[in-house]
Amino acid sequence: MNQPLAGYAPAPVTARMENHGSHMLKVALQTGNDLFARVGSMVAYEGFIQYEPNPPAVRQIARDWITGEGAPLMKCTGDGLLYLADYGADVVVINLGGDAISVNATNLLAFDASLQWGVERVKGLAKFAGQGLWNTKISGQGWVALTSRGTPIVVDCGGGENETYVDPDALVAWSPNLKVKGKRSFKAQSLIGRGSGEAYQMAFSGTGIVVVQPSEDSTDRLRVRG
Repeated sequence: MNQPLAGYAPAPVTARMENHGSHMLKVALQTGNDLFARVGSMVAYEGFIQYEPNPPAVRQIARDWITGEGAPLMKCTGDGLLYLADYGADVVVINLGGDAISVNATNLLAFDASLQWGVERVKGLAKFAGQGLWNTKISGQGWVALTSRGTPIVVDCGGGENETYVDPDALVAWSPNLKVKGKRSFKAQSLIGRGSGEAYQMAFSGTGIVVVQPSEDSTDRLRVRG
């Protein structure tokens, strides 16, 4: 029986974070190199690993998650291999290498606890939908894992004058140095997004990337905030 299943066995560890297939994340944990991960995302582990839901560092940041954009996190510590997944979503692994990324909290699977992170309001959108949009900004030297409902596309904005337009419900992440503004369009409402009510798009310009998933989030991201 082992022979037919051999192709699904874990490969040797080559990096702190890496994909096992397209829908699972493998993390090599070591003492002192802790991890924040989405609560409920653990599917298996080897070795001695402990979990602390809603640790103090998360509670302090979570005070800013008043809009409901925040994802419940747990702190993972110990030595071993940890496997994470999110209902079969595609997993995208990024080594920041000193850069930064702005992430939709619902697409945030895991990141190194040593990274700097916080919740920030996306400027330029408040006038379109109540209090606007909040995202999680992560920066520093370390690894981040995102999820995407289907294989994502990474759009390079290229630094030109042309803008890149994205349905906010399909947005996964973007380079925080990009300029962002909202656009309201009645003519496009039957073509972009769910086609109900006014159609909103987010316009990105500058030098950087935008990560877009081929499926809309289950909740409207540009709804009016109370």
